[in-house]
Amino acid sequence: MEKRVINPWEWQDARNYVQAVEVKNVQSTLYVSGQTAIDDDGVSSEADMRIQIEKALGNLEKVILQADFEMQNIVRLNVYTTEHSELFKNFDVLQNWISKHQMQQATTVMEVKTLFETLKVEFEATVVK
Repeated sequence: MEKRVINPWEWQDARNYVQAVEVKNVQSTLYVSGQTAIDDDGVSSEADMRIQIEKALGNLEKVILQADFEMQNIVRLNVYTTEHSELFKNFDVLQNWISKHQMQQATTVMEVKTLFETLKVEFEATVVK
């Protein structure tokens, strides 16, 4: 797999994403459904945003690793939140997770009216190998 990052500017570097990712010679692509702060028994979290971000990222990581893909090969990460101000107050959790996995992904953050039950944040990813 060949991956090329396209960044016409430098300002996005401080926000831990890239403007575009070109991928060639892909062996396989994994499209991951939105992952949220739901526990192993299917119970939605009622915790605050920070804890929900941590749990949702853990769930995303669990799915990707179980599919035998690598975290650093996430090429697209969509973030949905019901509370953008709370998300950005806790954005360091996401940025540290991205840095930890040495990811360079295109990202979109979108505020939505509601998510399932008590959930506040959801992460949807595309991963290649």
